[in-house]
Amino acid sequence: MRLVTVEEHYIDPDIARATGPEIAKISPGFQEAFASEDGLPGSPDPAALADLGDKRLADMDACGVDVQVLSGLNAQLLPPDVAAEMTRTTNDNLALAMKEHPDRFAGFASIPTSTPDQAGDELRRAVNELGMSGSLVFGRTEGRFLSDARFQDFLTAAEQTGAPIYLHPSPAPVDTTRENYAGFSSVVSTRLQTAAWGWHQETAVHFLHLVLSGTLDRHPGLKIVLGHWGEMIPFFLERLDEMLPTRVTGVERTFTQYMRQNVWITPSGMFTQANLQYCVEMIGADRIMFSVDYPFVRMDGAQDFLYEARLTDAEKKAIAHGTAERVLPNLAR
Repeated sequence: MRLVTVEEHYIDPDIARATGPEIAKISPGFQEAFASEDGLPGSPDPAALADLGDKRLADMDACGVDVQVLSGLNAQLLPPDVAAEMTRTTNDNLALAMKEHPDRFAGFASIPTSTPDQAGDELRRAVNELGMSGSLVFGRTEGRFLSDARFQDFLTAAEQTGAPIYLHPSPAPVDTTRENYAGFSSVVSTRLQTAAWGWHQETAVHFLHLVLSGTLDRHPGLKIVLGHWGEMIPFFLERLDEMLPTRVTGVERTFTQYMRQNVWITPSGMFTQANLQYCVEMIGADRIMFSVDYPFVRMDGAQDFLYEARLTDAEKKAIAHGTAERVLPNLAR
């Protein structure tokens, strides 16, 4: 069975250097908490994170992954004076890797959201000229969610191209961290602020803003992808619908309807059969695409997780590759 994974990362060294000061500002313990030499989960080998060639392909071959949809990180933290140039360069470099391995690599574009007047044009270029399949947005930009009016052209471009926006976690803001996650060791506080809890909650709130602001009503064709089993949202759908009915929110649909009409979710390496079964029941197998979150999560066991799932063959094929092939533009069949 063909296996396409859609949240697989790399980081451009120049973008890493340019955004390092901002990461240190909002998450001072990040480097310590995710040092690869400590061997803690979620701490990738820097060489694997930078690689767009032989090492990555060897890992894919060893674990039965046919295609990775690659995405760069940190673009939303780029200073405005360099964002457009640096995202253009990293997208060009990713496109070269895709061209060298057209049957193995696809891509989500990095977007210069700190220069929002150029964000839509870069997405259009990435999809229409470079052959990418969407974009990945690394959390807020200068504290603002995508529901902010400044991102109107970017959302219009996403809707026009049919290119999904992968709404990816990023560290919680400094004030949120101070109130919610401080008071423990640096490693515990930082991991609580990020991969253990904080950045999943941040992404859930980001999506809630897209709904409650009416953004998804103004852009009904917008496609959103949420990793980590939907960043908590599927597990609270009934509660959200009950406590925020449309007569209160003023938006056109319920949260469940937005999830079933505008959103696709992925496991992001959280290979838990109970989560899979729940999400299939709540939003449907045709709303789930597969992902590993490589190299933050190893690909070992990814194939077995899907093969062993209590699903029909048709549902497994949809999750493994069929839905991605249907939803993502320019994805090689």
